Amino acid sequence: MPALNPSQPPGSPGDPGDPGADPVVAALRAALGAEAVRTEADVCAPYAHDLTGRWQGTPRCVVRPRDTQGVAAAVAVCAEHGAPVVAQGGNTGLVGGQIAEADEVCVSLAGLDALEPVEAQTGEVVVGAGAVLSQVQQHVRRAGWDVPVDHGGRWGATIGGMVATNAGGARAVRHGMMRAHVRGVEAVLADGRVMRRLSGLRKDNTGYDLVGLLAGSEGTLGVLTRVRLGLVPWHARRLTALAGVADLEAGASLLAALRAHAPTTLEAADFLHRDGLELVCAHHGLADPLDAAWPVLVVAELAGPGDLEAQLEGAITAAGIDPSAVVVADAPSQREALWTYRDGLNEAIAARGVPVKLDVSVPPEALASTPEAVAHAVRAVDPRAWTLTFGHLGDGNVHVNVLGRAADEDAIVTAVLDLILARAGSVAAEHGVGVAKRAWVARARDPVEVDALRAIKRALDPEGILAPGRLVP
Repeated sequence: MPALNPSQPPGSPGDPGDPGADPVVAALRAALGAEAVRTEADVCAPYAHDLTGRWQGTPRCVVRPRDTQGVAAAVAVCAEHGAPVVAQGGNTGLVGGQIAEADEVCVSLAGLDALEPVEAQTGEVVVGAGAVLSQVQQHVRRAGWDVPVDHGGRWGATIGGMVATNAGGARAVRHGMMRAHVRGVEAVLADGRVMRRLSGLRKDNTGYDLVGLLAGSEGTLGVLTRVRLGLVPWHARRLTALAGVADLEAGASLLAALRAHAPTTLEAADFLHRDGLELVCAHHGLADPLDAAWPVLVVAELAGPGDLEAQLEGAITAAGIDPSAVVVADAPSQREALWTYRDGLNEAIAARGVPVKLDVSVPPEALASTPEAVAHAVRAVDPRAWTLTFGHLGDGNVHVNVLGRAADEDAIVTAVLDLILARAGSVAAEHGVGVAKRAWVARARDPVEVDALRAIKRALDPEGILAPGRLVP
């Protein structure tokens, strides 16, 4: 499995620049052509590490098919030789699941980026698994529709990867997560056969929900190649607000007021803390958007018909928020500027070093106290470490980032995840399990559930070649 910043000298076994007489590479080239199967170190390098620098691997080779048939041919060859396969989309994952190790073949899906016409009658579209979210958004918005799930990684994340990890994001408060919007998939199974279930029928009870099963499976049950997405109407009329509040309790009160006053238009409600705001301002050269130094900031967005200004004003009044502590924008460029204070956090954090990143969730009643409890747990392990948290108010999702650590990473991860489980939370909220949290699945799920997970894996991938060492404990 991918290592944490491994050191491996060039020319050592598994070095992508030295394929030698590797029979798997030779067979893949015979099936797909030499141009589609690369082993050069400079070509493989972008596929061999994640955005944070935390996860690094040395893929046996990188296969870059252009269509489903190419993916099927690659998987069939790997199945014949017993070679592990790791699928990779936009390589924006944060838990190491997409990074191939020395004996693993990386199959890049970036070339499968076709965008089919939007089906206006059903509000659906079929796209290639390698299609980038921002491109799909632009494509469907021209037809008056939108992708329900959105997040800050939209410029690199692919639809296939988002389905495979059941991605969430800021809009989950209104639309839920990715699985809820997958109407059909095409996928290559572990033996190279192609399973097509793309009809999009709303009512079809002929057997198990294989489409829903593949969503969130992180490449362990099949390699997604095409996806039929259910869309939502695109609302060009939007209002974004950034509000300063005393603490997360006050943030929760504002969320409750927004749900009451804008029940059909509330699109997002995220939070960040003062230290996060200061980090973003310093990194991006931004000014503090508010006059006072509020401890917590809430970024909320309303979208849809009706008097959005009145809805927002009613919520602010009901929550007892000082109007002078609120900045509101309706022009696209101004709204984007407000979201930068939240969406710019990951880049600003990465600029300070390689963080320990943990994506967790807790019940709503535990959210307000969780950031400080997490920081306390980290300080108990490593007093030098700096913990920065932000997340989504509407679903209890907290993104934990630990910088400046001196202690072993495992000790920090254990302290944080133990705390989250003690609060009846989830150790993997919306980024997936990957390699990073695989060992925690057995603790987070009932033993009978774990047995079921393993049985499903054995049934669809009996030789265990798809994404080994990931997700399934």
